[in-house]
Amino acid sequence: HGETESEGWVPCRNRMGQRLASILKAVMQTNVSPAAPLHPKFGELDPTRPERLEELLRLGPAPPSVQSENGWSPDDCSSNISIKEGGHVLRRHPVAQSTDVARGRRGYSWGLHVWEITWLAEERGTHAVVGVATDQAPLQAEGYTALVGSNSESWGWDIGHCQLHHESKVAPCCPYPARHGSEEHIQVPDSFLVVLDMDEGTLGYSVNGQYLGIAFRGLKGKKLYPAVSAVWGQCKVAIRYFGGLQCE
Repeated sequence: HGETESEGWVPCRNRMGQRLASILKAVMQTNVSPAAPLHPKFGELDPTRPERLEELLRLGPAPPSVQSENGWSPDDCSSNISIKEGGHVLRRHPVAQSTDVARGRRGYSWGLHVWEITWLAEERGTHAVVGVATDQAPLQAEGYTALVGSNSESWGWDIGHCQLHHESKVAPCCPYPARHGSEEHIQVPDSFLVVLDMDEGTLGYSVNGQYLGIAFRGLKGKKLYPAVSAVWGQCKVAIRYFGGLQCE
């Protein structure tokens, strides 16, 4: 792929055949309710926990130096955001009628990557979106909106409304996780995991140790960065990179 392995990357066996079989079995057994219609821009909301995710989480968070290399970028964020603690924490300034984005220092084109986001519930406001973006996605917009996921260059989960956004300026959002017999959405805790699998081209999230399913598909061939968009003045969002698994 033109890049070499670095600290924080761990090779894994290629279990594509077994993994595909398990995914197909899970999809056949999954009954998605009419309250959560499938959308062509989103995944099948497959609840199967990725096999490599367990392997990566057993290793624990990456060393501090690797976490810093994969933290927030002070050079790739809105002017209304400042980056603190060596890239581990962003702080949005109290600016009215503005939505502001920060991206991570490193973009990912292959491998499984997992990072933890910590965002206090009382600091989320009306639009708190967590996801990934290319380096072409906008970093600021007037008013309050779900900026990550607003166009074709970003994909995001609004953790307050539990909705997925991609090209949401022209397309409807989608509930996530899938609702089964209830219109109530989950309460997203202060900390949760983002699971980006560039080998499969998928993005998903894990809450309280439970994988919520694939949120987005079709991400292969892109270079994607961790991204959040925020509207709440003085809010702080921390990122902690767990590491990456590269298939042989």
